[in-house]
Amino acid sequence: MPTPFPKAKPKTLLEFQNAMDEFVARRGWYVEESTKPQLPRNLAASISLEANEVLECFQWSEDADRDEVGAELADVVLYAAQLANVLGIDLGSAVAEKLELNEDRFPAVEDPRWPRRLAS
Repeated sequence: MPTPFPKAKPKTLLEFQNAMDEFVARRGWYVEESTKPQLPRNLAASISLEANEVLECFQWSEDADRDEVGAELADVVLYAAQLANVLGIDLGSAVAEKLELNEDRFPAVEDPRWPRRLAS
């Protein structure tokens, strides 16, 4: 009987990458004859398809169901984590570098609504 998936919830991008790696490996999707080959093109297509499902949540209304949007966003993030795994990219470092680049590209402006933080 397979070992159950760990109950500890990942919190960092690296932990999500590791969790996806284990999830995929435990299902045999890394083997060559898998029905879900973990190829960069397949994973990139999956990201696009899931991103379209996020958009579909807003197709006829701005009042999308938050849980549904959250589930679709989670799919996008998990496929991105798996694509990063396959390509050997540290997603946390890539995101940090991109945020730093964007700080230089897009100057900050005063906005009384910020800082707005999510509860941890």
